[in-house]
Amino acid sequence: MSYLIGIDLGTSGTKTVLFREDGAVLAAETIEYPLYIEKNGWGEQDPQDWWAAARDSIRSVLNRAAIDPSAIKGIGISGQMHGLVMLDRGGNVLRRSILWLDQRTAKECAEITEKIGAERLIRITANPALTGFTASKILWVRANEPEIYARCAHILLPKDYLRYKLSGEFATEVSDASGMQLLDVPRRDWSDEVLEKLEIDRSLLAKVYESPEVTGAVSAAAAAETGLSTGTPIVGGAGDNAAAAVGTGVVRDGTAFTTIGSSGVVYAHSSEITIDPQGRVHTFCCAVPGAWHVMGVHQAAGLSLRWLRDNACAPEIERAAALGIDPYAVMSDEAQKIAVGSDKLLYLPYLNGERTPHLDPDARGVFFGLSALHSRAHLIRAVMEGVSFSLRDSFAILEAMKIKPELMTVTGGGGRSPLWRQMLADNFNCPVQTIDAKEGPALGVAILAGVGAGLFKSVAEGCDAFIRPGKIQTPIAENVAAYNRIYPLYRRLYDDLKTSFKSLARL
Repeated sequence: MSYLIGIDLGTSGTKTVLFREDGAVLAAETIEYPLYIEKNGWGEQDPQDWWAAARDSIRSVLNRAAIDPSAIKGIGISGQMHGLVMLDRGGNVLRRSILWLDQRTAKECAEITEKIGAERLIRITANPALTGFTASKILWVRANEPEIYARCAHILLPKDYLRYKLSGEFATEVSDASGMQLLDVPRRDWSDEVLEKLEIDRSLLAKVYESPEVTGAVSAAAAAETGLSTGTPIVGGAGDNAAAAVGTGVVRDGTAFTTIGSSGVVYAHSSEITIDPQGRVHTFCCAVPGAWHVMGVHQAAGLSLRWLRDNACAPEIERAAALGIDPYAVMSDEAQKIAVGSDKLLYLPYLNGERTPHLDPDARGVFFGLSALHSRAHLIRAVMEGVSFSLRDSFAILEAMKIKPELMTVTGGGGRSPLWRQMLADNFNCPVQTIDAKEGPALGVAILAGVGAGLFKSVAEGCDAFIRPGKIQTPIAENVAAYNRIYPLYRRLYDDLKTSFKSLARL
């Protein structure tokens, strides 16, 4: 029997999962670590905490499964994207990692846009300059911590630091590297033009691989710390969303997934590169060699419903406690009693600003049309519909880019709600399905490890072997028609309120 390991380095913790060669989960372990927020808008973590969590979680799953470590044929690593890890010549961490959620680099983003040009930047990196991306973080350290920058010999992404600790190799892969804003995304390699204009030495960056390629092997030192066998292959892996795509089987044209977690994502696979010239959605290399993905990101998807639960749904929480079920199930049942359109109540889910399609940090949440008619059940349904409209914004951009998903897989906590899945099917006018797998990115990179180890001939073959499709929900024609009447008004509300959001921010 052969085995594969998938490691997912998240913001809250690192999860290690040991899979059997048929996809069955033998053991899983998650270890958490702190997030440091020293100033408003900052977010940092210590890479050494990541390594401790990965090391200990690997040892835990091996001990619990009681298998021969030499039977593990490959390791894949997924991780939170965009984080900046800086090492000196001895491989020592120079400072805490500046994370994807950190917003300190607005000045550096303006500098990048000025030096490269807005249109040229999108043409090369497929995205506008964003505070979350890695390039602006590098410039911030150079400007504000020059003594650290002068000592920097290696720049890595979070998951690639784990690779270094496991193998001693400095390597990355195309999906994660796409989010650094230093990669020529159409060419799938570092952009000499961007590096030259930003005055970043290419030697600081790791070698770029395709996601299923073997990038190194477990070193003797790492084997002693983790319990793994020396020489176990480590593949490129993937950034978290690209890994999640593999873990949900979204690896062929016509397939896509929507995640409703705290944030929301609409992600579509494409064998041809397609870039939105307005930069409203991200185009990155995906984990399938020679292919790309287009992705919209929404700041407050499940977060919107959680906010409503915590602040207005005490009766639903009490009822759920009495029944021994999730409060969201009770809330969904209440929303089910309300007609499509929530009796003319609309919700804009901009609690934390918005990325797709508006790129507006000043946008804020709005209930529009509230009247004495409306109950708490109306509020619940309006929030779920507002998030669905928001995700439809991304779907509409994909359609305009000639990317037309034929099947949408829905994941995340919100994806467990049949009502929410039906709303998505009706708004996308596309069938949606669940999958019988809960390991997400860890499953995705384990499949990539299987490809690198020769267990599968391709990523698609690995997905077919590991992933079991769940229930499919199809659009309901009358609901599609109703949402088509409401959606244009939802779209207009942002334009009507845009200047007011700016005025509110200045108060």
